[in-house]
Amino acid sequence: MSGIVEQFTKFGAARLAAMLAVTLGLVGFFGFVMLKMSQPAMSVLFSDLSNQDVSSILKDLDTRGIKYELRSDGQTVLVAKADVPRLRLDLASKGIPAGGGVGYEIFDKGDAFSSTSFVQNINHLRALEGELSRTIRSISRVQAARVHLVIPEKRLFERDREPPRASIALKLAGELDVAQVRAVRHLVASAVDGLKPERVSIVDERGRLLADGAQGEQGLIGLGIDERQTAIEKRLKLQIEDIVASIVGHGRARVQVSASLDSNRVESRSETFDPESRVVRSSQNRTENSATTEGANGAVTVGNELPGAQQTQGTQQNQKDASSKNEEVVNYEISRTTRTEVLEGGRIKKLSVAVLVDGTYSRSPAGELAYQPRNGDEIERIGQLVRTAVGFDQARGDKIEVVNLRFAEAPPAQADLVEQGLMQQLLSFTKEDLVRFAELGVISLLTLIVLMTVVRPLLKQVLASENGGRAIPSFMRNGAVLIQDGATGNPAGSSRALVGGDDGVDVEAPSERMLAVAQIKGQLKAQSVEKIGALVSQNPADSVAVLRGWIHEKAPA
Repeated sequence: MSGIVEQFTKFGAARLAAMLAVTLGLVGFFGFVMLKMSQPAMSVLFSDLSNQDVSSILKDLDTRGIKYELRSDGQTVLVAKADVPRLRLDLASKGIPAGGGVGYEIFDKGDAFSSTSFVQNINHLRALEGELSRTIRSISRVQAARVHLVIPEKRLFERDREPPRASIALKLAGELDVAQVRAVRHLVASAVDGLKPERVSIVDERGRLLADGAQGEQGLIGLGIDERQTAIEKRLKLQIEDIVASIVGHGRARVQVSASLDSNRVESRSETFDPESRVVRSSQNRTENSATTEGANGAVTVGNELPGAQQTQGTQQNQKDASSKNEEVVNYEISRTTRTEVLEGGRIKKLSVAVLVDGTYSRSPAGELAYQPRNGDEIERIGQLVRTAVGFDQARGDKIEVVNLRFAEAPPAQADLVEQGLMQQLLSFTKEDLVRFAELGVISLLTLIVLMTVVRPLLKQVLASENGGRAIPSFMRNGAVLIQDGATGNPAGSSRALVGGDDGVDVEAPSERMLAVAQIKGQLKAQSVEKIGALVSQNPADSVAVLRGWIHEKAPA
């Protein structure tokens, strides 16, 4: 213990304080590193949450005793990566997160008998808005949605009724195309009784109007034309790229299609009569016969009027006048053809197609690529295929151009493609993995800096102080090197000195070498005497005991 105390006494108070501070700093640093490495990797449980959802989630996590972190102003909750799937399933079974809106679960709580009809109507409206918001959020690129419905009260007369209206505010992660905007409008219109798609307005978080609820049916017609034009151009482009890529290779052709559509809606009606084609519809025949007769003497008597007198006196009557009439009426129906033709908007008026194909490449034995343009026959055959694929109509004014030009980038080699695919598979890291690697890199760099700037100098200083006399004396200058013999480093032992100049050439003069050795021995003896004096002054009692032992020691025989 006395040796240890003596060693610490030699260091001094300033050096001991510095060593203590460095030791505490190293212990704290390595403790932080170990604590950071022992903590589990945190992953996102839910993000973009409302304050109500965050409060519900944190309350459930506190009840379970699970550690969590909050980021993005408290809207993102992070937990251990291994617990994310289980926690999401457990919270989903409890209806968390609710998405910042109230759905039909509002009717699960409360007493319906004590609620007025006004409260019931308001709750129904809130529930419908909340359910629509949740459904819209399930669409890709939609992060959040708020729906406001205006449903007027039912009127007694139909002319006094007002149609429902709706307004939707969306928070997007990207851009919504025209088809998705129409899908949202029809989704909301189908869920609300009496609501038409043209009465739904949609805006995004930047205040841009995606759908105007006051534009009417004409706006919807124009929207449908634009959507159909985009769909036609995309379909034709994919068809052309598919058939051309099979000839020139994937990625070696560029296709652009421009379709001009007719937005006019044409309705025509025609009625044709054929006089040669007759059909009897009805016929009517009528025949009339009349006769006038007189007696023999032309007198009318009572006897002639008696029944018996007609048989006996019939031969005496003479027919004076008789007439007959026949009438026939025939009605004919003439054949008639009525035709109604409606041509909806969106017909293709003109197609313009531009196809750019690359040439062929050949690799020389040295590994260099040589470009060769395609001949005219091959370009013509590609043009014929494109015309057939798009339904080329010269009378309509369609135009198709196929041009062969060299691309700016050359096709990659097959080996490069395989290597790139392997590297992509090896480097397919998630965002959490990249953050973890960055943390490990920073910690490793800090550890290396601490070892090189703090630990290494400290170890050098401690080792130099422990070697004592074995260290190179400070009095050696001008390239003088002392090689001491003996294990204890005693200056009284045999030694040899090599004295060299600045250029490292040994001094061969014996006199100069002897003078240098004598000088070194004298300095070593002086240092030894100084050290012995210092030891005696520091430990007088031990020094006296040693001297007494030497006095009473017997002389050797």
